[in-house]
Amino acid sequence: MKKKVLTTLLAATTTLTFALTGCGTTGTTEAPAATTDQAATEAPADTQTAEAPAATDDSAEGTVIKLVNNKAEIQEGLAVLADTYKEQTGVTVSIDTIGGGQDTQAILKNYYQAGDMPDIFVFEGDTHYETWKDLLADLSDEAWTKDTEAEYVGPDGHVYGFPTTTEAIGLSYNKSILDKAGIDPKSITGPESMRAAFEKIDSMKDELGLTAVVGYYTESANLWWTAGQHLFGTYLDSGLARNDTTYLDLINDGGKLDPERIAAFADMVALFNEYTDPLGISGSYDDQVLGFASGKYAFVTQGSWIGASMTTTYADQYAAAGNFEVGMIPYAFIEGQDTIQTNSPNWWGLYKDGNVDAAKAFIQWCSQNDGGQQILAEKCGCVSPFVSSQYAPADPYAKTIADYTAAGKTSAWHWQGWKAGLAQNVSSVIFQDFAKGSIKDTTQFVDTLQKAVEAYYAQQ
Repeated sequence: MKKKVLTTLLAATTTLTFALTGCGTTGTTEAPAATTDQAATEAPADTQTAEAPAATDDSAEGTVIKLVNNKAEIQEGLAVLADTYKEQTGVTVSIDTIGGGQDTQAILKNYYQAGDMPDIFVFEGDTHYETWKDLLADLSDEAWTKDTEAEYVGPDGHVYGFPTTTEAIGLSYNKSILDKAGIDPKSITGPESMRAAFEKIDSMKDELGLTAVVGYYTESANLWWTAGQHLFGTYLDSGLARNDTTYLDLINDGGKLDPERIAAFADMVALFNEYTDPLGISGSYDDQVLGFASGKYAFVTQGSWIGASMTTTYADQYAAAGNFEVGMIPYAFIEGQDTIQTNSPNWWGLYKDGNVDAAKAFIQWCSQNDGGQQILAEKCGCVSPFVSSQYAPADPYAKTIADYTAAGKTSAWHWQGWKAGLAQNVSSVIFQDFAKGSIKDTTQFVDTLQKAVEAYYAQQ
């Protein structure tokens, strides 16, 4: 079986570039050549701040489990998690954080080929399940599965993924700026009210100290995931029930797009192009988040994960801007769309031929209030997907997610189920070309996108 799986992975490495979650990732590289000496890099240690249950098995002393993480913004918090777990159980959790534009999935394949597969690794649900399905341990009988609805369930009905957080995608806003402009975010319910709000804020731009109405960034080499994946993904899901896959099913049927829905979506994208910071066509993720945290944009096209950066990396700039209240409005490109998109951005899977028992014990501990939940919330900024959790992050978006969830106004995100590489190889480039003006109008944008998506699906 191992030889068969290896052949599959090698083939996938040469034919597909896999999508990464956004969440602070700044770009990707082509899949590196397989090596036999690729070393894991441990995240820096930090001071342990929470108590964990004492080890109950002396044989645990000296046990090492390896975890691959692709969220650079939480690596320091994960180091606290690992230090605490080792102190309480004797088990070392070696954390390898892959970020800064690296292709996590390609590196994981190299680890596998080198016989150095981590015990716990990140995968993005349906997008990566077919690649790893023969290597994932079945977690269906684990106790934590009874405390969440966010676990990853494979096509066979078995649980294969452990959720660490809940993230949200919506049009983020600075409430202080909207208040000064006399705009109630709840009044923005569709295309006309969104345009009216943008126009009013633009007319007050100097008075409000803004660089632009919206920080909409489309640089496609490193930020392909923000417009080409997350924003385009709202075309699939805005306003729909969480289990509604109408437009995912359509796009997976040869790359088809619904003409009316995509035309309305294109009008919203054109609005962003009109009122964005020109830096958006070449700027970085850091530029985008810093601009918003500094109070230079009224809106920003990033998800809830930027809260962690605003309160850590850019805490000084955020404080100078007044530590303003943030929120989200739906990407309402059709009147009445009233949902934001929430989901687990990825899951931890367990390598079935690794140290499975020790890895299972660790993720069980991570799900517990007297274990890792406090650290995941307070040090990593994770919004817990576990019902019993008593902890919440000091994150400006936590209340927004909780409020939309409590109101039943969330849609799922289904871009994880479209053809792998679509955002990176196709849609992101088209969004950037539209922002740059080489695609002239919405009609040409829709036509170009439709033809390119169909051609991508036609590839073997």
